[in-house]
Amino acid sequence: MSKLRQQFIQALSIRGYSPTTQNIYVGYVASLARHFKRSPDQLSAQQIQEYLYHLLTERHYAQSSLGGVVGALRFFYRHVLAWPEGRIGRDLPRSKQPKRLPEVYSQEEIERLFSIAYPNPRQRVFLMTVYGAGLRVSEGCHLQLRHLESTRGMIRVEQGKRAKDRYTLLSDRLLKELRDYWRMYRPPLWLFTSARDIHRPLAAKHAQKFFRAAVQRAGLPNKGGIHVLRHSFATHLLENGTDLTIVQKLLGHARLEHTAVYLHVRQERVRQTRSPLDLLQLKNPLPPSP
Repeated sequence: MSKLRQQFIQALSIRGYSPTTQNIYVGYVASLARHFKRSPDQLSAQQIQEYLYHLLTERHYAQSSLGGVVGALRFFYRHVLAWPEGRIGRDLPRSKQPKRLPEVYSQEEIERLFSIAYPNPRQRVFLMTVYGAGLRVSEGCHLQLRHLESTRGMIRVEQGKRAKDRYTLLSDRLLKELRDYWRMYRPPLWLFTSARDIHRPLAAKHAQKFFRAAVQRAGLPNKGGIHVLRHSFATHLLENGTDLTIVQKLLGHARLEHTAVYLHVRQERVRQTRSPLDLLQLKNPLPPSP
């Protein structure tokens, strides 16, 4: 491992970035170095901007994806190479991100998703857990039996995004499903294990794969990856009258405005609802005006 890579990983670890984020950030900077066949500490600001333009125009990166690359480079040049803040703001400006509402499934669509036949029962229980507790896929993959607090009806999420712990819901239905699942599989440590090695947790990429397969079998529209279950969890809570601040705590959002986006999703669904007046078959309408 090069000295710069080691310093980069140390800086990310000290600031509480997860191993997954560390790998992504290191990969972004490594790709920059491979593009120019030079160490990233030997590149000019102009070369870095040329590389970002290359990703945008030739690799066809979306602005959201490009924003992730810029975030990794800003961190590297600030905390590893100690560029001054003014230089970073000038030479590595944050890209403007388009604001989009999260995609969600209706409650009826979620029912269809969990009512189809699954080739492996643990896949259904895993997806129910992600939806029923509003988990990120990595959080679901790293659940352990000790995280289930059945008497309190809570799931303890340890070291979620930005290394934060939190509690979320453990419903009676989910608890029953998990108990039946445990009796069937008896996982030794991780609640959802790798198909090849029961001593390793389920990989997020495999969870994404069987989620997409389930969506296809259920005949549902493609609304993105498994994270749509978390979006749907939050939206359905708000639609059922749950207070916004409670949803914020369950999701583990640091700022309320991150949760408030689901209010806009709910409003979109309200606007799609037909008024009962439109369903009436009225007689003797008013004559048209002359």
